[in-house]
Amino acid sequence: MGGHGPAVKLGKDNATGYKSALGVKLFFVYLVVYIGFVAINVFKPELMEEVIGGQSVSIIYGFGLIILALIMALVYNAMCGKAEARLNKDLDK
Repeated sequence: MGGHGPAVKLGKDNATGYKSALGVKLFFVYLVVYIGFVAINVFKPELMEEVIGGQSVSIIYGFGLIILALIMALVYNAMCGKAEARLNKDLDK
């Protein structure tokens, strides 16, 4: 029978505060961009019908939101990884 090895022991994470604060900041950045998308749709929907480079603004903005979320996730992961390595250095011993 297969199975898996023992679970990883979880200990204290000195980077928790940093990771939480970073997550909240990135959330608010995304929220502002998303509110812009919603505001355009509510107050000036005809703008979403404009065509730029063969695509409507709604498609460009929508894909932009998706791509922004992916980029922000990669940035969050990289920054948290560096913070964990820096702040939890003495816990690995």
